[in-house]
Amino acid sequence: MSLRIVPLTFKAACAFIAQHHRHHKPPRGMKFCLGVALGETLVGVVTAGRPVARECDDGLTLEVNRTCTDGTRNANSMLYGAARRVGVAMGFTKILTYIEEGETGATMRAVGFRLEEELDPRGSWSEHSLALKAIRDSVGSGGRARQRWVWP
Repeated sequence: MSLRIVPLTFKAACAFIAQHHRHHKPPRGMKFCLGVALGETLVGVVTAGRPVARECDDGLTLEVNRTCTDGTRNANSMLYGAARRVGVAMGFTKILTYIEEGETGATMRAVGFRLEEELDPRGSWSEHSLALKAIRDSVGSGGRARQRWVWP
């Protein structure tokens, strides 16, 4: 059996992320999502949307917001490659994503992304506002260094 890309609803992608992702919750929205299956079993998902960072949201940049797999070999690379192809077909001229400190970036290099910037740890989104603290939790990449990877 080989891996294959499959269409997926946002609801199904979010359910998979909620069940399998080690540190992030499902995203709140997206431009598109895809799955990767081994036979009839869903083994990974990718969601892509507008860049979270306002300075990157120029209308031509797409952000891969989440990839999540059950650990199946090559599933993550297949998802990034498919997301890149779909993003280009939709007219996006730049695609970016972030990985956390300790991740190798091998998947990024395998699908043609390059390291753009090393980012220092930051607090959670709710750190600077009492109002936000009441509605958001600190789950996410707060407190961890990250890298921004881009294509092309």
